Order: sequence, then structure tokens, then C-alpha cells
Amino acid sequence: MAEPPYGIIWNLLKAGKVIPFLGAGASLGGRRGRKEWTPSNIKFLPSGVELARVLADEANFPSRDSRDVDDLAKVSSYYSEISGRPTLRGRLREVFNKEYRYGPVHEFLAKVPASLLIVVANYDTLVEQAYRAAGRPYDLVVYPADRKEIANAVMWWRHGESEPVVKAPNELQIDLSNTTVIYKMHGTIVPQAKEWDSFVITEEDYVEFLSRMTTNTAVPALFFPYFRERSFLFLGYGLRDWNLRLVLKNLSRHFSARGEGGTDKSEEVLPSWAIQRDPSELEQKLWEKRGVTIFDTSLDSFVKEMLKRGGR
Repeated sequence: MAEPPYGIIWNLLKAGKVIPFLGAGASLGGRRGRKEWTPSNIKFLPSGVELARVLADEANFPSRDSRDVDDLAKVSSYYSEISGRPTLRGRLREVFNKEYRYGPVHEFLAKVPASLLIVVANYDTLVEQAYRAAGRPYDLVVYPADRKEIANAVMWWRHGESEPVVKAPNELQIDLSNTTVIYKMHGTIVPQAKEWDSFVITEEDYVEFLSRMTTNTAVPALFFPYFRERSFLFLGYGLRDWNLRLVLKNLSRHFSARGEGGTDKSEEVLPSWAIQRDPSELEQKLWEKRGVTIFDTSLDSFVKEMLKRGGR
């Protein structure tokens, strides 16, 4: 498999012409050679499968089939059903509200000398930590899965603010030309205020999120024109999970230059890339169908090469 076009990606990034999408794998950097995550081993974040197995054990999940017990959305639905949503939310806060160290991917993005829109599917705050450590300002926008009273809105933390402003997605006003925005589309942990914690994690949460995407109330309208004019860089994403495939499919309908299979021939198709170690044949085909070139490279290796080619 060919190597990623490091120089091209870097040039577009520093010009603000790339939107990084961070999946679960982006939060697992630096774990090579370490033991499996357990509730008593909190030096690093759990994978989705590790978290699912722990929650399944705690809830006495009625199946031992790996297709069920390794499915975080399915296990979380059961956990919430038998214990209540507040108990699930509190348990997730115990897991994610720790002083985890951000990784090379987050540190690298914080060094990019441009305002970026960074789309994050993780609950941790590693991107935010890296930006603060680098002295770089950012606004935070979060999808509020756990706040039913603002279910058709988004939460917006302006840089330096401790409390969010609640805005309808079509009323969000941010100057993306000079403001970095971290958009947490599946919620986030909020270390300083647990009442703002939000998690898209159960099967029902994903159904609700996708329903809101179809009515344009999940993703701020401000982002869509920005999406259409930029390339995408998927870091730490895998397409094995149905929810990630559906999210990408629903997002793609807003990308006039990127319809599945490149259906809009009137516009030049912008390049997009996915960095994923050992992708399956199915995942390769799924990425290609969506107009994304996939490269079989580890995130740590990708970041190292990006820095070498011009990221310093």
C-alpha cells in the first residue's frame, strides 16, 4: 500500500483546508506493550471493547457472545436500562474524568499554525488539554445527548468561559476563519462541571443522534459550507461499527463535492484520507466508496512523518 502524501496533507492543514476527524483510536496512542485496561489500571484510556466488557461484567449482562459483550452501544443500553441513565453517566464520569496524558496526534494538531474545525467522536478532553498546553485558544461545541431540555440545541463554550451558551444549531455564530473549534459530536466529559457531561453511547443515543442529523439539528449549520470546501483527515476511525458508518453516510449528503461515488460531476472532488492500521478488506472498500483514500499506517508513525516533512 502506498505511503500517505505527507507534504500535501501538511500544506493543506497549515492553510486551514483540512478538517481532522478524530475517532476512538486517536485516544489510544502510546499504549503499545501495555496491559489491558481495567478499572484499577487508570494510566490510560480504555478501548471501546475494554469498556464494554467492564460494564457488561458490572451489569451482569445476559450474553457472553463476543458479538454482544464487545458492543459498547448494546452493553450501555442494557446498563442504562437496569440501573438508570444517571448511574451510567456517573460511571462513565468515573472512567473518563482522570488526568490522562494526551498523545502525539493531539500534540501535533495543536502545533498546526491555522484555525481548524476538529470533529471529535470521543468523550475525553485530550484535544483540549493539548491546545491549552500549547497556549492555543479554541471554542468548544458539544452535542447535548444527556440534556433533554436542550435536545435540539448545541452547547457552546467560548474560549476561556466556564459555562456554555445554549444555541440552536442554525443560530451558532463563530468566525471559523480565525477561531479553532473542537466539535464533540458524541458528547464529552466536562471536568469542572458534571452537570454538563454528555454521552452518545447507547443504541438509543445513536438512533436519536442520527435522527437529528437527518433534520439538520445535530450538526451546526455553520459547519456545512465549511465542510464542502475542505478535505477530511480521518484519524483513529474504523468502519467496523454500524454507527460510525451511518454517521459518515449522513454527513456525506451535505458534501456537494463528495456524494457517494462522486455523483456530483459539476464540482472538483476534494481529496480525503484515512489513517488506519491494518484495515480489513471491508473497511478499505467502505472508505473507497465514500471517496476516502486509506493508508495502512499507525497514527504515531503518521504524526512522526508529518512533523519530519514540515510540521515542526
